[in-house]
Amino acid sequence: MARGGVNKAVVQIARTAILARGEHPSIDAVRIEMGNTGSKTTIHRYLKELDESDTRRGVSHAELGDELAELVARLAHRLQEQAQEPIDRAQAHYEQLKNQLQDELSEAQQALAVLQQQLEIQAQALTQETASLASTRSMLQTEQTRNAALNQACSDFELRLKDRDEQISSLEEKHLHARDALEHYRNSVKEQREQDQRRHEGQVQQVQMELRQAQQSALVRQDEITQLHRDNERVHSDSRALAKELQHANAQQHKTSQLNEQMNKQLSLLDSERTLLQERLRVATQESEVLRQAYAQSQQAQTELTMQAMKAQAALDSFKAQKEAQGIARDATPEE
Repeated sequence: MARGGVNKAVVQIARTAILARGEHPSIDAVRIEMGNTGSKTTIHRYLKELDESDTRRGVSHAELGDELAELVARLAHRLQEQAQEPIDRAQAHYEQLKNQLQDELSEAQQALAVLQQQLEIQAQALTQETASLASTRSMLQTEQTRNAALNQACSDFELRLKDRDEQISSLEEKHLHARDALEHYRNSVKEQREQDQRRHEGQVQQVQMELRQAQQSALVRQDEITQLHRDNERVHSDSRALAKELQHANAQQHKTSQLNEQMNKQLSLLDSERTLLQERLRVATQESEVLRQAYAQSQQAQTELTMQAMKAQAALDSFKAQKEAQGIARDATPEE
C-alpha cells in the first residue's frame, strides 16, 4: 500500500523532472526525487502505466518542448522545496526543543535523585533520633518509678522514725513516772526505814535494775534513730541525683523535639521543590504537544502542496491533450 500523498500525478512529476535532466527514470531515482517516500511496487506500477500511456499516444518525451520540460522540472523542484522547507524547519526546531527538554528532564531527575537521597538520610537520622527518644523516655519512666519507690521508702522511714520518736517519748514519760514513783517510794520508805529497810533496799535494787534496762533500751532506740537519720539523708541524696538525671533527660528530649521540627521543615522544602520540578515537566510536555501540532500542520501544508502539484499535472495533461489534438488536426489536413 502506498503512503499518503504518493499517487500517479506525483510519480509523473518526478519522472518528468528526471527526464528533463536527461537521466533515466528508474524506480529508485523516482523515489529519491519524491523525498524517499512511497512503495517501490506502487512507483513501478505508476511508471509502467505512464510508459504504456506514452506508447498508446505515440508521443515520446523527446517531442515535448524543452521549455515545457524545464518548466515542469522547475515546478516540481520548487514544489518539493516549498514542501520540504517548513518540514525541515519544524523538524529542526522540534529536535532542538526535544534535546533541550531531555536535558532539563535529565537535570530534574538528577536533582530529584539527590533530593530523594537526602530525604532518605534525614529519614534515617529521624528514625535514630526517634529510637533514642524512645530509649530516653523508657529510662525516664524507669527513673520515675525508682524515684517513686524511693519517695515511698522515705515516707515509710519517716513513719518509722515518727513511731520511734513516740516510743522514745513514751519511754521518757515512763522514766519520769518511774522517777516520780521512786521519789515517792523513797519518801514513804524514809518514814518506814527502820521497819522495812531490807524490803526497801530490795525494791530499790529492783527499781535500779529496771532503770538500767530502761536506759539501755533508750540507748538502743537512740542508735536506731541515728541509723534512720542516716538512711533518710542517703534517700534525700539519691532523690537529688535522680532529679538531676530527670532534668538532663528533659533537656535531651527538648533538643530532640527541636531537631524533629528542623527535619519537618526540610521535608516541607523538599516537597515544594519536587512540586516545582513536576510543574516544569508538565509545561515541557505541553510545549512538546504544541510542537507535535505544528508538525501536523506542516504535514497538512505538504498535503496541500501535493494537491497543487496534482492540479498542475492536470493542467499539464490538458495542455498535452490540446497539443495532441493539434497534432492530429495537422496530420488530418493533407488527407483532405
